Amino acid sequence: MQVSEEEILHIANLAYLSIEENEIENYLVNLQDILNFANIVNNAPVENLELTIGANEAKNVFRKDEVKVFEDTESLLQNAMEKEQNMFKIPKVIN
Repeated sequence: MQVSEEEILHIANLAYLSIEENEIENYLVNLQDILNFANIVNNAPVENLELTIGANEAKNVFRKDEVKVFEDTESLLQNAMEKEQNMFKIPKVIN
């Protein structure tokens, strides 16, 4: 696909870019390079490849969400600036 000067100016207009007359050729070359590379990627042979969702095989590991009773609440709250009903009391952050 070849890009014309009119298309470059149209794209620049859509993007609210002001392009000087002497910059048009540079934009043409750069956009053409991008489109050529996209064409190479689109035509890459992908048959017989395994499906992947990322660059590595790391998976999220979640622990079971369990409620555990903590017996020593006094030592848990010993560094609290303020406490109320065996809980940390913090300043209000939403009006």
